[in-house]
Amino acid sequence: MRGFRKIPCVIQRGGTSKGVYLHEKDLPEDPEIRNKVILAIFGSPDIRQIDGLGGADPLTSKCAIIGPPERSDADVNYTMAQVDITKPILDFRGNCGNISSGVGPFAIDEGLVPVKEPETVVRIYNTNTKKILKAYVQTIDGKSNYIGDYAIDGVPGTGSKILLDYSETAGAATGKLLPTGNPSDIIHVPSIGEIEISIVDAGNPMCFIKPEVLGLSGIEGPLDQDVIRLLDKIEIIRGIAAKMIGFVDDPSRARFESPAGPMIAFVSEPKDYISFTDGKMVRAEEVDFVSRCFFMQEMHKTYPGTGTVCTGVAALIEGTIVNRVCSPRAMERKTVCIGHPSGTISIEVEVEKTKDGFKLKKAAFGRTSRRIMEGFVYVPEVAFKK
Repeated sequence: MRGFRKIPCVIQRGGTSKGVYLHEKDLPEDPEIRNKVILAIFGSPDIRQIDGLGGADPLTSKCAIIGPPERSDADVNYTMAQVDITKPILDFRGNCGNISSGVGPFAIDEGLVPVKEPETVVRIYNTNTKKILKAYVQTIDGKSNYIGDYAIDGVPGTGSKILLDYSETAGAATGKLLPTGNPSDIIHVPSIGEIEISIVDAGNPMCFIKPEVLGLSGIEGPLDQDVIRLLDKIEIIRGIAAKMIGFVDDPSRARFESPAGPMIAFVSEPKDYISFTDGKMVRAEEVDFVSRCFFMQEMHKTYPGTGTVCTGVAALIEGTIVNRVCSPRAMERKTVCIGHPSGTISIEVEVEKTKDGFKLKKAAFGRTSRRIMEGFVYVPEVAFKK
């Protein structure tokens, strides 16, 4: 087609997110041009992303770039780009656990890794965090098996379970499980005052607060007006946390320089509430605590995969805000069940306390994925020019 170049692509759902999966070899080597091409693929910046493949939602505006491994202990390289919807920004600082669940199946279906049946283990090197994660993918007839009876809240129907092992992702972005050296810190927030926060880095760094500091109950939904009115204040707290872990020099610049990380989340004791997506009751006795995570300046409609890792790990670190609201049974069974806006998500976690601090021993959770479309995306020729 005159004036356009076509690039092979796959649209794949990974967990409760959906992304465009691309081969590294099909993108320009120059980072500046590559970023322009990705923005054009998604139709950003535009609030509707009407001229591209983006879904006008942070959970569907994600790009996975897959290439040959640069480490001998990995099968593929994987770079995750969070594509901003309204600004020409790509955020490469962190990983996405949900999109990660599509990397193994993509690598298998594209013939990038040897296939073993009935299960293939794909070792994934995430270039964003410089960490290895493993995906245990069910396979059949040399391809990924997407059919199964495993269900995850926030996704209709069932699929084949993909186990993601994030045990090696402690200190993913900062090099430390506790970036400030403390399980909790007191910060001063303009117009609010002094509040307590906990910053933990596993999978991705997160900042945890109690909803009460903003006058909330902790069981609000993504469209709750009380939450929407507080988004600017929530971003101020996130910006302060971003500066504390070295992501930005000026907290007010976090929205532009590091929009996706760190994530920020409310955590509170178990409570009953109504699921955002299907209207079902989530009972307090089903969860170990309730959390609401904020991603790209809005409330996540379910819960991020790397956020699940970090929140689950934080729950087992003595002294964090998450640990203090978590039910004691989670410590005993080493499985943490988080109540999120659309249901629940569980993660198997083991944290060991040593003389040198806390050490992450295990962090594994289940997702599903599905290949939705494969073909070509047509990119305007102008995007390939500086």
